[in-house]
Amino acid sequence: MHRSLVTPLAHALALALAAPALARAPAPAAAPAVPVPAAITADGVPALPVALADRVRPYLESRSAAPVDWNPVDRSLLVTTRFANVAQLHTVAQPLAMRRQITFEADRVSSGSYSKSGDVLVVQKDTGGGEFFQLYSLKDGRLSLLTDGKSRNTFGAWSKDGRLVGYSSTRRNGADTDLYVMDPRDPKTDRLVAQVQGGGWSILDFAPDGAHAVVGNYQSIQKSTLYDLDLSTGKLTAITDPKATVAWGDARYAPDGTLFVTSDKGSDFQRLGTLDPKTGKFAPIAAETKWDVDEFDVADDGSFVVYNVNEAGLSRIRLLDPKTGAVREVSGLPAGVAGGLTVAPWGTIAVSVSGATTPGDSFAIDPATLAVTRWTQSETGGLDPATNRAPELVEVRSFDGTPVSGFLYRPDPARFPGKRPLLIDIHGGPEGQERPYYSGAGNYYPNELGIAVFYPNVRGSSGYGKRFVAMDNGPFKREDPLKDIGAFLDRLDRDPGIDAARVGVQGGSYGGYMCYAAAIRYGARLKGANCIVAISNFVTFLENTQSYRRDLRRVEYGDERDPRQRAKLLAISPMTRSKELTIPLMVVTGANDPRVPQSEADQMVAAVRANGGQAWHIVAADEGHGFAKKANRDYAFLAELAFWQRHLLGEEVK
Repeated sequence: MHRSLVTPLAHALALALAAPALARAPAPAAAPAVPVPAAITADGVPALPVALADRVRPYLESRSAAPVDWNPVDRSLLVTTRFANVAQLHTVAQPLAMRRQITFEADRVSSGSYSKSGDVLVVQKDTGGGEFFQLYSLKDGRLSLLTDGKSRNTFGAWSKDGRLVGYSSTRRNGADTDLYVMDPRDPKTDRLVAQVQGGGWSILDFAPDGAHAVVGNYQSIQKSTLYDLDLSTGKLTAITDPKATVAWGDARYAPDGTLFVTSDKGSDFQRLGTLDPKTGKFAPIAAETKWDVDEFDVADDGSFVVYNVNEAGLSRIRLLDPKTGAVREVSGLPAGVAGGLTVAPWGTIAVSVSGATTPGDSFAIDPATLAVTRWTQSETGGLDPATNRAPELVEVRSFDGTPVSGFLYRPDPARFPGKRPLLIDIHGGPEGQERPYYSGAGNYYPNELGIAVFYPNVRGSSGYGKRFVAMDNGPFKREDPLKDIGAFLDRLDRDPGIDAARVGVQGGSYGGYMCYAAAIRYGARLKGANCIVAISNFVTFLENTQSYRRDLRRVEYGDERDPRQRAKLLAISPMTRSKELTIPLMVVTGANDPRVPQSEADQMVAAVRANGGQAWHIVAADEGHGFAKKANRDYAFLAELAFWQRHLLGEEVK
């Protein structure tokens, strides 16, 4: 794959050599350009001046450190962070100690889990963003392959005695995620336990007796089923009703055999409770009734359950005493979004927090006192994160009266007075949720360019109950979220701090589809569209996405094999109306994307250009569904800045 010529060449002298030297005007020197990374093809993208990279550099140098596991031997914290081109695993010996790197791979390593005794660390990693994950054991900086090296393999859980790992793999036919167990100390012990049908199967936890495991079969965000797996016979016995439209989240055994789960059974939201493996009876035990319990973990001695509640995007961490039902809330964490709850064998709880002024760092919670200790303090490029402005919650009623909301980040009015340009950034999923995370490089928009950024949660987003998340299902409801964008545009047009004449849209994955579709439907109100790893034609997307996930996506979008649904999917696809996409377009693509293939971008770029439109197209040969490598991410971000400075601010970047 060759790169486009984006570095300007020096101008040739046009005058004859015989002309007097004083009569010749020197050719203007070309401004130094940012080198295009070796893996990137920048098609139609203008040269990006080095001066731009110099101005932005501090924003590109922020990092985060998320907890992965506790080392049971030395009690260090295993985290993932990036110091070079991609994130790797590091250990932190004590609070705010140095981060000692222990993996040194060309591709991102962001997952690892210790055995109970700490003698083995199992790592999950893919190559080039293709998501065909393999399991490895890590020792002395070297990874030893445990799986077949070809199929998609996903880590599930350790057995309670630390002898076996359970995982799922597509090695049989590339589509079904069969269930396997292995002693990672001896890969020859690898064995298929249960052959299944479907791409959503996973081993969630092992029972204390070591003879059984609880298994989940995810069919959609609204429907999943839990099973008991007999590890000796491979027999799967349904614990919950396979026909019921109920979502079961995580499931974990306590030492006494109590099975803790999250579920929306009997509620609009995911609740924490217990599940009787014999009767399938679910008993909610936490008091929350409105918001989802996103995740939880159980102490090794069963003395408490720690769980994370998603309250309108913000996190609340609480501890439950299973014996008394008493609940205590952790108050010492920074405001923001928490995740990665991990209880150490000795009881300390690790969690990450990302917020407007917290760049995604690791914290520890003492379960006895609820005291919070910061374990990492990630660099922010020398910038003071405390100067970042917290977002505002914007709420509107859409075309049918449905309430929808989003987070608006405004520039400092003292520095950028008056009406400001607006960039609308739409999340993927579609079952994702915009939450008030640390924006990283994205802080450059409000802080340095004076561009407001709005992150909407249209219908179909998670976090607002199962009724809301189902409101966009299938092809015949698929355009209703676009009408939500129209309601937000109407609301923000009336905002005295927003310039309605300078609005742009961007989004990734499903948000990339929304980006294309909004550019078509609301093109007269928009100045440009930046669509990332985006669906352009629902039929070709469903036909070409990886087979292990095709049925899962049909539940959400529709079934292209059904003539009526196929016709509607084609009718609502941006490719069908590509002639109406007339505003400037930027497209960002990963060549190894298993979810939304590069062909989805190629066909849209070709169509827009054939219609006389302009499109910048960035393709990374070593990336998948989103860019993980710093060099690629930095270049794409600089190109996005140049695109928006031209089309929102009316400035050419120098």
